[in-house]
Formats: sequence, structure tokens, C-alpha cells
Amino acid sequence: MTTKKSEKLKFLLNTVPPGFLVDGRFLRTHRFQSKSIGDYVTQGWLERIGWGVFRRPMPNDIVKKLSNSFSDALSEDLVSVVPATVAVVSMQRIMGYDFHVGGFSALSLFGHEHDLPLGGNGKLHLYGDTPSWVTRVLLDAQPVSHTRALFAGDPTLGIVDADRHVLTKNPELSVWHYSIKASSPERAILEAIDELPQHTSFDAVAKVFESLSMLRPKQIIQLLQACQSVKVKRLFFVFADHHRHAWRDFLNMGDVSLGSGPRALVKGGKLHPLYQIAVAQPYLPSTDTHSNHTSEPLNLTIDKKKDL
Repeated sequence: MTTKKSEKLKFLLNTVPPGFLVDGRFLRTHRFQSKSIGDYVTQGWLERIGWGVFRRPMPNDIVKKLSNSFSDALSEDLVSVVPATVAVVSMQRIMGYDFHVGGFSALSLFGHEHDLPLGGNGKLHLYGDTPSWVTRVLLDAQPVSHTRALFAGDPTLGIVDADRHVLTKNPELSVWHYSIKASSPERAILEAIDELPQHTSFDAVAKVFESLSMLRPKQIIQLLQACQSVKVKRLFFVFADHHRHAWRDFLNMGDVSLGSGPRALVKGGKLHPLYQIAVAQPYLPSTDTHSNHTSEPLNLTIDKKKDL
């Protein structure tokens, strides 16, 4: 092997931990030639797992250890399926794609249970610049791509580094320590609410909202002020009043612009008397809840042309 090829291989092995991914864009950026990439695949330094996507193989002893933990029927799938956390870290920290894990997936990362957790044969909600091939690679969660339009004025507000050591269930795959860029719980719940009503249900959001007893009021207000969706902001207050967490008392509704005009959200739903948005019946306020924060409805005028 020539010195130049040896240096390239050394760079690849130092940059990509076993089990992690790289794509053609990354390799071309670092001046890997097509022939060299093919040679690495032939020699076992890389394995092709999709068109233009490669994985550095895990050592045989780790593969054997993992396989022994499962039935023979699952052993082959175990080796071929890419854990969602490994795919995310590979794209963010190795390949440099600018996106974050958000919505229900981020809430799952921080321990707020949901029916579709990250890496649990559910949906993997990704916000920002993701490669097109992510939907063509066999992951243990279904990737769903979103824009960052909900916070277009400040697209990275509320994005934090989540500790992958805490999040990774399989220690054998924690070869190197990387954090995952993800929405804080305060941002993630707003992203989850934005999925209503087409892609999630009131009950699914309420189930997660119930666990959000430790949200930070200052962070919530900053995110609500930056949020571009009147629908999301009004619904956040609907859920906040419904669950009555202690932090709700520290939110001043007057600090947030909630738009004008009643909003139709749920077909056959009832108009919330305070927030003027149609919601499912169980999320209408009781008399005592309504009087907790204000007895006056928002000063809204009908504007049918406005978007949710």
C-alpha cells in the first residue's frame, strides 16, 4: 500500500468508529477516489449498506457477542439494521449535516415516554438538513424529515447536546462518546404540538405533556415568542392549563402574541372559550381551571384567511 493510501486509510479509521456510517459526499470531500472506496469495501474496511452509504464494520468479537444475545433468526437482522442513535451521530458529528432530533423523538431521548420512541421501531423526527439516503438505509426507526420553519427567525433556539452515553441502550455500540444535537424538552413539545391534528392525536400529546413537570418558564417564553405558528402557541396554553403543572403560574400570556381570529383545528371539535381554537372535547376547561389564570377570553376577531 502506498504512503498516500495508507494515510487515507488511517484518517478513515481514526474518524469513523466501528459500526458508524459515512456517505459518498463525506468521502469525496476528503478526496477519496472511487477506486479506493471500492478497494476498502473489497478488503473489508467498509461495507456498503445503501447506494452511496457505507459503514465501518464492527469487530467480529462484538458482532458475535451481540448475536449471542438474540435468537438465530434475529442475528442477521441485528448486524444489518443500523441503530437510530448511531445513524444520527454519524450524520451530525462525522458527516457534518446540520439537523437536530426533535418533537416526540427528542422527548423520548430525555425520558418522556411515548408510543414511538427513538430507536424503538417508531418514528425518528429529524429537523433541518438531512441527506436523502436516510430513508433508504435500514434503521430501527422510520426517519421523518421536517424543516425548521417553526422557528424560522431563530432556527437553533432551544437545541441542546444530549448525552449519548445515557441514551444508548446497547453499550457495545458506544465505541466513542458523542452527544446528539436535539431539541430541549421546551422546544420539543412545541414541535410535537405542531404535528396536530394530521400526524398525531390530542391524547398522544397529552400523554407526553403530563410528564413535563420540570419545564423552565423562561425557556418556554423565549420559544413561544420565537414560534411562528399561532396554532402551536394557543394549543400549548390549552395543554398547559389542562395539566396545571407548577411552572404554568410563571407564564404571562401577555408576553406572547397569539394572533387574531378563531381557529378551526379539529373537525367537530369545540371552540376553547379562552384560546379561541377548536379542540377535542376533553381539553375544554372546567370552570375552576378557566378561572385560574384569566376570566376574560382573548380579544380575537375572526380572520378566516389566516393560517393555523
